[in-house]
Amino acid sequence: MSDEDSSGWQLTESDPGVFTELLKTLGVPYIVDDLYSLEPESLAALQPVHALIFLFKWFPESPDDEPGVGAGHYDSDFPGFFAHQTVNNACATLAVVNALGNIASLPAGPQFMDLMNFTTGMDPQTCGMAITSADWLREAHNALSPPSAISLDGLDLPKKSEEAYHFVVYLPILGSLYELDGLKPYPVWHGEYDGSGEGWVKKAREVIENRIHTYPTGALEFSLLALRDDPIPGMRRRLDTLQGLAGDAEFSDLMNKFSNENSKRERWAFENSSRRHNHIGLVHALLLALAKAGKLDSAKADAQRVMQERLERQRAMHS
Repeated sequence: MSDEDSSGWQLTESDPGVFTELLKTLGVPYIVDDLYSLEPESLAALQPVHALIFLFKWFPESPDDEPGVGAGHYDSDFPGFFAHQTVNNACATLAVVNALGNIASLPAGPQFMDLMNFTTGMDPQTCGMAITSADWLREAHNALSPPSAISLDGLDLPKKSEEAYHFVVYLPILGSLYELDGLKPYPVWHGEYDGSGEGWVKKAREVIENRIHTYPTGALEFSLLALRDDPIPGMRRRLDTLQGLAGDAEFSDLMNKFSNENSKRERWAFENSSRRHNHIGLVHALLLALAKAGKLDSAKADAQRVMQERLERQRAMHS
């Protein structure tokens, strides 16, 4: 969400590279991947999945409102970790923290573990205040925010109403599916799940699909990310085992997956590096030069084609 009361927290993008870099800062050996489909095959390819992060268009509601019919029930006796969102723009990082705080035997860095230990026993509101008051966490969050092109602060210009987006997390806790939304007074309980077969992700798929169906047909006001184990260490160990079997089908398939994962990390690193710089001036100058040379329309068409090809490659990698 975005509003005036951000307390120094900046907006972040719904991007797996952003979340994965944040996890690295927290010392957590997980990654975040895009989910283009909720089909069992797509989810199975990412297992083990620890949580699903859902981004959606947010509409104001009373904090006392109960979830709608079929949308779960508040659990005021929730036994796990839950922090309220006490400042705006922090919902992405708070969704990650709410998820990590409920993963048993979580491997994490000392700074993050100290913060978790400090919040032990706190009520959700105080816990949220403690988390968003951590300077090092806010700095890690802001380091991955796109730079603002221009600041209008102090000019007393009329405020424009902007669409707000919000992150929540779905994950299994003690045999039940929970939704953790820092803007709600309590975690939302969505019922128990069958531990066999797909396990909790089947229940999560049903809940999320029902939620998506509340939007108009064709709406794109949401995205879904999966918090999962980093597959690269396991791939390396398996490749070491298969050394000397270069012609083996499993070896070839695994090498392709390993190469794709490394390429993805390189792209994330480049994009995160770009986020730390403001390129507005350069882009403006380049667009001006292309327009003067009569090449802007063709450059725009080429860029759209390249982006479409990139999206198709990403979908193919996850199919």
